[in-house]
Amino acid sequence: MNSSIRSAIDFYERHPISAQIILAKLEAARGTLEGLRPDDLFAHDQDHYGGLPANDALARAARIGIGSKVVDLCAGLGGPARYLAHRYGATVTGIELTPVRVAGAAELSRRVGLGGQVRVLEGDVMELPLPDASFDAVVSQEALLHVPDIARAFAEAHRVLRPGGRIVFTNWVVHRPLLDAQRQLLWDGMAAATLVGIERHAELLRGAGFEMEAVEDETESWGVILAERLRMYQKLRGEAEAAGAPSGHDDFYRSYVLFVDLVQRKAMGGARFAAVKR
Repeated sequence: MNSSIRSAIDFYERHPISAQIILAKLEAARGTLEGLRPDDLFAHDQDHYGGLPANDALARAARIGIGSKVVDLCAGLGGPARYLAHRYGATVTGIELTPVRVAGAAELSRRVGLGGQVRVLEGDVMELPLPDASFDAVVSQEALLHVPDIARAFAEAHRVLRPGGRIVFTNWVVHRPLLDAQRQLLWDGMAAATLVGIERHAELLRGAGFEMEAVEDETESWGVILAERLRMYQKLRGEAEAAGAPSGHDDFYRSYVLFVDLVQRKAMGGARFAAVKR
């Protein structure tokens, strides 16, 4: 296994959000884990910028509805996948590289009665374990930055989509050239393997055989969301340090501070891409 993939796994194995933490919070709040519904998870399992409205934006652009067969690339704990299944009636197959998150996704989906509608498979998005021309949509939320070769991921998405199927995703984008030291810190702290601009994303999608439908620059809204997230994280980090408890991975903290600063200065940001297989 190459170093890029290994580091992404390492990053998510120590990620501050896990299925166990989510279930512990729910049990503390409810007194029991019996009778959990999908809605009970949504305040805890949507680890992406924009929350549920961001999922709705993907669903609209990908034309997801009842019976749609959807692939979620880098699905993590399955939060967006469960939302698309519950809210839109889709059947979702997630692909996730990190074994502990695959197991966590299965546990959470089972507990809310979506085990038959959502499955997360352990696999590599650059080599999807899925048949040709068998899905209506491919989605992803802020995860393709971890993929060392997104051109291969786009080619695989094109392969598994039916004609007329759509790929819709959000991802980090670079608006201005980054310093080598900045790229290295984003790699060391958050396993950011591929950082490219909006036009490069579009070029790679077209190169995989897609026709571009829309690009929405989300940098402005991400700046607001990220600033609030950083304040929350700094508060929790300070509380942990005051209590003498572990305060988190230092490289992650430093890289997160850098990322928020870069987005605030519009050197980096995010975008939502939509493309169709003709």
